[in-house]
Amino acid sequence: MRAPSQEPVQQEPAKQIPAMPTTMKIGPVDIEAFSHNLARLIEEGGHALAAYLKPREEGRSSGEMAEEITEVAKTLGHVAEYWLADPQRATELQNRLGNAYLELWASAAKRLTGEEISPVAKPAASDKRFTDPEWTQNQFFDFLKQAYLLTTQWADKLVEDATELDPHTKQKAEFYVRQIANALSPTNFVLTNPELLRETFTSNADNLVRGMHMLAEDIAAGDGELKIRQSDASMFEVGRNLAITPGKVIFQNELMQLIQYAPSTETVLKRPILIVPPWINKYYVLDLTPEKSFIKWCVDQGLTVFCISWVNPDSRLAQKSFEDYVRQGPLAALDAIKEATGEDKVHAIGYCVGGTLLAVTLAAMAAQHDDRVVSATLFAAQVDFTYAGDLKVFVDEEQIAAIEEKMAERGYLDSGAMAGVFNMLRSNDLIWPYVINNYLRGKAPFPFDLLYWNSDATRLPAANHSFYLRNCYLDNTLSKGKMILGNTPIDLKAITAPIYNLATREDHIAPAKSVMLGSKLFGGQVRFVVSGSGHIAGVINPPNKNKYQYWTGPKPRNADINTWLTKAKEHPGSWWPDWLVWITRQSPTEVAARIPGEGALKAIEDAPGSYVKVRD
Repeated sequence: MRAPSQEPVQQEPAKQIPAMPTTMKIGPVDIEAFSHNLARLIEEGGHALAAYLKPREEGRSSGEMAEEITEVAKTLGHVAEYWLADPQRATELQNRLGNAYLELWASAAKRLTGEEISPVAKPAASDKRFTDPEWTQNQFFDFLKQAYLLTTQWADKLVEDATELDPHTKQKAEFYVRQIANALSPTNFVLTNPELLRETFTSNADNLVRGMHMLAEDIAAGDGELKIRQSDASMFEVGRNLAITPGKVIFQNELMQLIQYAPSTETVLKRPILIVPPWINKYYVLDLTPEKSFIKWCVDQGLTVFCISWVNPDSRLAQKSFEDYVRQGPLAALDAIKEATGEDKVHAIGYCVGGTLLAVTLAAMAAQHDDRVVSATLFAAQVDFTYAGDLKVFVDEEQIAAIEEKMAERGYLDSGAMAGVFNMLRSNDLIWPYVINNYLRGKAPFPFDLLYWNSDATRLPAANHSFYLRNCYLDNTLSKGKMILGNTPIDLKAITAPIYNLATREDHIAPAKSVMLGSKLFGGQVRFVVSGSGHIAGVINPPNKNKYQYWTGPKPRNADINTWLTKAKEHPGSWWPDWLVWITRQSPTEVAARIPGEGALKAIEDAPGSYVKVRD
């Protein structure tokens, strides 16, 4: 970390100017301290610019940003073509926005006379950007807020009413317009955000100096690209205060380590549990702090838990295919569990893309009459990608070909690429609040285990990722029964083991309607459950927190999640106990607890193992 050459200055009051002539309560400003800090701001800005330019001067910049901007411009160009192709449509477009502004101006004029006026535009109840009282009480900022909201509503309708666009182009345009609107929010700029303006004058711009210093650090940490810090990384360490459930690595190959967790009960269910996490993220989202750990909770309920910890691949694993991940992942783990415990029947859990991999594995096993998995649990996992949400914005032949070209250069997709995409899906939660807090308020983010995990991303091997994008998101071959793994056709109907299929209601990665639609593809009994909250919090919801709720109902037959919810039964609190009852009913027999490393497979190292600690 580079220290500033001189600390931001907070001097004793010298020459002063009066507070700003508005309703905002801003104390007197120290001109000398303010001027000095502005000079420091320019100096720190130079450090940020140098960090940005360095990889470009050295020829290490990928130029990906230019390609992304080109894609955005091309997509929005199609929207513009639709409206400008017809003069009457173009006139209607101008009038629509003009009339909205005129209504706002008239409303503002009436308010100046002291008349009580209802706002022309209001933020959504879920929009937390405009909570500062000045956004309502101060007429200037209220006008600015409403003008912004009217403009974004107009832009949304601009895309929505472009009826001749094909569905994929329209979805991309909606996504890009939303990203641009979020970026241009007046809350993101000092002079148009009353809270930032107060803080800047109150601290004599000390906040901006600190923020620019952090910006320089984060650009340097991203090797010329902005790597926004979402948590205080110094407060966490895998194996010290994250992923600390006791256990041993009892098997490993070039793609994964298999962890067996130490029991905390004298007896356990006879059938072990195998967890297949996503390889896009690290497994310890299921083993954060002890209070949040799903793995520890399972162990404490008397389950023998095994979990795959995927390697963070480099160029040496570029040709590792989806089939390799099946064979060296779940199938290798099943063999190891049999050797370690003597059990050839297990319950399996798959999370997100790990659930997709598990479903493919089970179908491949069914084709070989392999029935070692006696039940499957899927956490927010898709097998039908028809309604896969905004991630499909990044999936078409042209974009996949571009990704494949980039991966061919290094043998993998850089971890920052997927992390950036996931953050963009919720930019008003995962990007702009941190831009404001870190770089404009100059405050380091709070330590938050989940956001630390979110930033601890992994690389993706080229062959595997290409197969996944094409067969799942682009062509949806898994749901159509057209996926071929090796020489084996993958038929989900061949999976007859009972399935606990969990969706999360506010999921932006695996939308609930997408998970729900996949339920009809399996050949056995399906218990479909919907949890409150989103892709992570809806899954990581310990019973002792008593948060959210879950719904149970009949096996769904389509993707109409709203109708299903009206007929479903709502239960308070976590779904974990419901799942435990379900898994226990599958095979209630108990045996003496198993100690990792005391079976045929000896311990290689302590959990969480070494693979999970490899960072980019």
